Amino acid sequence: MAKRATLADVAQLAGLSITTVSMVLNDRPNSRLSAEAAERVRAAAAKLNYRPNPAARGLRLGKTRTVGFISDEVTITRYASAMIRGLLEAAEERDHTVLISESGRRLDRVASSLELMLDRQADGIIFGLMGAKQMEVPPVPVDVPVVLVNARSTTGHACVLPDEFRAGYDVVGHLLRRGHRRIAFVGRSEALLDPALSVTIGSRYAGLDAAMAEYGLEFVHQVDGMSWEPDLGYRGAAEILDNVEVTAIVAANDRVAFGIYQAAQERGVRIPDDLSVVSFDDEYLASYLRPQLTTMQIPYREMGRTAMELVLDGAPPAETLVPMPLMARGSVRDLPAPAS
Repeated sequence: MAKRATLADVAQLAGLSITTVSMVLNDRPNSRLSAEAAERVRAAAAKLNYRPNPAARGLRLGKTRTVGFISDEVTITRYASAMIRGLLEAAEERDHTVLISESGRRLDRVASSLELMLDRQADGIIFGLMGAKQMEVPPVPVDVPVVLVNARSTTGHACVLPDEFRAGYDVVGHLLRRGHRRIAFVGRSEALLDPALSVTIGSRYAGLDAAMAEYGLEFVHQVDGMSWEPDLGYRGAAEILDNVEVTAIVAANDRVAFGIYQAAQERGVRIPDDLSVVSFDDEYLASYLRPQLTTMQIPYREMGRTAMELVLDGAPPAETLVPMPLMARGSVRDLPAPAS
């Protein structure tokens, strides 16, 4: 392997001092160098295929242009991995590299990963969770900005969260604008208001209720449950469809909606002709259901991008909410206007 060219090599070929070469290649202002000298330096650097040493540059400038990302299981989760794409894109746009570590939900591994990244003089740290929970952040030097994405810290660090209140409000509003009034909900749980389990579900519930109240309505039936899996959707839909007249069901998430589809199919209830269904998260299965599921997307990619931009800009300790877009698909139909 050929030896990597150094500043000294470029200086020798250009016939100039190392200081002069450094000033040209680092674009230092007010260097008072002639255009001819600058061109000689750049030509020599190109001929030698010179690339700056980022570690040495970091030592000189006090910055390594690296950011550490520590997650619980984001890297192995299919739809949440978009968070990593977002932060990598934002880092690349600003010429930064990302160090990635996975803790597997083990607090000791969070601390050791953080220590490793601080040893490598990361300019900032981002903590990311697959499920939006409250987390305890290990001690970080005050001069290292910290941002949490899809999480909130117990110590008031900057955080980026999905705007769940607006999502709850918008998904019900979507049904109401299309004529639905007899709406049920599957997935209410007081236990999920605990920030150790979720820091966003309470906002989602509040948004749902606010939209209904604005129309002077309440859910005609609600099915409680904190395990948001297809079985809850199946049991909840069976309870609703066998006992209550409804035109639409709001599912707590896409997995619950999958169970609702199963219960409806068994009863010969057609979606959306007989029953409209809306949901949250936009997991990959939402677009594979038939009809495709209307759902509020958790904006992982945009959240990752926002977190990176915040950490690179110094991350003031504040909460940033990212809008959740409505993925309007085929599971909702318009109801005819009531006869006057």
